Amino acid sequence: MTTAAVFGTGSWGTAFSAVLADSGTTVRMWGRRAELVEQINAGSNEVYLPGIRLPEGIRATTDPAEATDGADIVVLAVPSQTLRENLEGWAHLIPRNAAVVSLMKGVELGTTKRMSEVIAEVGGVEPERIVVVTGPNLAREIALRQPAASVVACTDHHMAERVAAACAAPYFRPYTNSDVVGSELGGAVKNVIALAVGIAEGMGMGDNSKATIITRGLAETSRLGVALGGEPATFAGLAGVGDLIATCMSPLSRNRTFGVNLGRGMAVPEVIAVTRQTAEGVKSCDSILQLARDHGVDVPIIEQVAAVVHEGRTPQQVVESLLSRARKHELD
Repeated sequence: MTTAAVFGTGSWGTAFSAVLADSGTTVRMWGRRAELVEQINAGSNEVYLPGIRLPEGIRATTDPAEATDGADIVVLAVPSQTLRENLEGWAHLIPRNAAVVSLMKGVELGTTKRMSEVIAEVGGVEPERIVVVTGPNLAREIALRQPAASVVACTDHHMAERVAAACAAPYFRPYTNSDVVGSELGGAVKNVIALAVGIAEGMGMGDNSKATIITRGLAETSRLGVALGGEPATFAGLAGVGDLIATCMSPLSRNRTFGVNLGRGMAVPEVIAVTRQTAEGVKSCDSILQLARDHGVDVPIIEQVAAVVHEGRTPQQVVESLLSRARKHELD
């Protein structure tokens, strides 16, 4: 029997816990809030996944040592910009032979490190034990047991298979991959592109506009990912175009919804005030833009989203700036 510790009681951490439990894995979740932990132990998470019953085999605790005791897999499902601080308190509790799974989709501010790099640095975890789970995985749909697939990426194929076996539920199909860099970049950058698509939606633009942003956004993602050592094929798969489509087009997407409000004329502080959950692209757009600049990669959509979020540019100014760029070959 495989045992997994899941750090984080948000929507995706809870939904993935349900996937693990439905796959026959024993799950112990860690949460900071005692009242939410009690609710999960009673069989639901009404704060993040209202109206959905959780499967048997999930228990929650506020004690990180209790969560990790004897764990074969340790899953990290906290906001990406809080990972370093949290992991500094948890690292000594992670069993030395456990797989460490990242569900996070972001790039750290200041360091421009991917989440697997933060895990290796702060947690002292060997790269062959770090696994990235990513793909078109909108939490509520998965918690409702709607069919979905995901990528389980690790430099060690056997470790990827071990995690894939632990989360292979009747409705959740994991595919293994060795491209950790590409898988992580696909998951992080798509959040920024989803902000752009949301802005277009909020401005009243139609499907042609949104399809253009998605396609050119994929080009930016691929350019940056390959420059960092990712495999081109990864961006044509679940971790790339699959995740991008789901996040850009679904009303369940936090980043798309955040962008819609910006496109309707709300200021960033106003949108933050009405947003209950973390929209990772809002903070990561700056670190992703810096990462691109450090590697000489042209990312005009990401650049313009960062200008709206952090520099006060208006959506209309962004549209004009993007459309007035010099023409070039599509595949250049």
